[in-house]
Amino acid sequence: SSLQFDYYNSMLINTMDEDGNSVELGGEFPLEENEHFNNLPVNTQQSTIQVPTNVYNKDPKLLNAIYNSEALNDVYINNFLRDPTLTWQYFGSSYGFFRIYPGIKWTPDNNGVVAFDSRNRNWYIQAATSPKDIIIMVDISGSMKGLKMTIAKHTINTILDTLGENDFVNVIAYTDYVRYVEPCFRGTLVQADLDNREHFKLLVEELHVKGEAKIKNAMKESFKILNEARMNGQGSMCNQAIMLITDGAMEDFESVFEEFNWPERRVRVFTYLIGREMTFAQATKWIACNNKGYYTHISTLADVQENVMEYLHVLTQSLECPFPEHLSHGILLGVVGTDVPLMEVMKLAPRYILTAVFCVLSAGTAWLRLPPQQQWLHPGETTETESRVSSQLDYNLLL
Repeated sequence: SSLQFDYYNSMLINTMDEDGNSVELGGEFPLEENEHFNNLPVNTQQSTIQVPTNVYNKDPKLLNAIYNSEALNDVYINNFLRDPTLTWQYFGSSYGFFRIYPGIKWTPDNNGVVAFDSRNRNWYIQAATSPKDIIIMVDISGSMKGLKMTIAKHTINTILDTLGENDFVNVIAYTDYVRYVEPCFRGTLVQADLDNREHFKLLVEELHVKGEAKIKNAMKESFKILNEARMNGQGSMCNQAIMLITDGAMEDFESVFEEFNWPERRVRVFTYLIGREMTFAQATKWIACNNKGYYTHISTLADVQENVMEYLHVLTQSLECPFPEHLSHGILLGVVGTDVPLMEVMKLAPRYILTAVFCVLSAGTAWLRLPPQQQWLHPGETTETESRVSSQLDYNLLL
C-alpha cells in the first residue's frame, strides 16, 4: 500500500480552487510579517516544503522522505527559542524537496515554474561531496547531430553547475581525435571557479559534430590527466571521475581500463547515454559498472537534471567511515543548513581586545577581511580600509 501523507507545500498553501476550497497539499496556513525575517510573512510555528517543478510532489519516495523529516519542525522551533538571532533554518533532501523554517509562501517565476532545487546549490554540493577532479568527455561524432548534441551540451553545463571552487575540471571533445575545448588547458586540470565554468560553457556551445567516434584515445588522455594530477599532488587530491557523454561506445576499450584503472579503480567512470536509441546501452552500462561509476540514459532535455545529480549520490559513498556494524546503507538523506549574517560572524572577532586583528573566513578559497581600524600600508602606497583576497563573493559559501 502506498503512503498517504499530506504536507504544507509552500507553493500551494492558502490557495483556493474555483469552488473556494483549499487545493490539495495546500490548506490554511497562517502567515504574519516578521521584522526579524526582512518583514516577510512567515509562520514561526511550522516549516513548509518546497518542491521543484521537475519533481512530482506526490511521489511515494518523496512523501516518505518528507514524513521522515517531520521531526525537524520541533528542532527548528526549539533552536529559534534558544537563540533568537537565528534566521532561516532549512533541510535540502537528496530526493529534491526543501524544508524551510519559518514556513513561507513560495513565489514561482513569471512562467509559474519553481526552478529552485537545493541539490544544485553550492552549500548542498560542497557539504554532500568531498572535493573532486572531473574530466568531462563528450562525443561530437556525426551521429550526435541535432537534438542529441543539444542534450549533450545541456548535460555538460549541468555537470559544471554542480562544481565549486574546491573542485578541478577539464572538458575533452572527441571524434577520431582528441580535442580540448580550451587548448590552453591541454593536459591539465583547472579550478572549477565561476569564471572557468562560464568559460567552458561558452566554448561548449561552439562545438559541432563531425567524423567518427573513437573513445579509446580520449579515455587514455583523461586517465593520464587524472593520474598525473594525483602523482604530482595537484588538483583536489581527493575524488576523481570521468564523465562520458555519448550516444554509443563501439570500440574494444577494456584494455584502457586494464592499463590505467584496474585493479585499484581509483577513478570512477560515469556514463550518460544520449538519445532514444538503446543499441549501445549494455556497453555503456558495462563501462560504468566496472569502474565504480553509474550509468544513466538521457533521452530528453527534461531528463538531464535528475540524471546528472545521480553522480553526486555515488560520490557521497566514499565519505563513509568503515564501522564493524552498518546500521544503514550509507545513503545520503540530505544537508541541513542555516543562514548566518556576516555581521554576526564579525561580532565574534575580539577587535576591542586586540590592537591588530583580522578575520579570515575560509570557504575553499581564503577570504581576508581587514577591520575598519586596521590597515596594512606599503611604502608610498595606501590601501583601502577593507581588503579582499580571491574572486567574487558567492552567496552560497559553506562556512
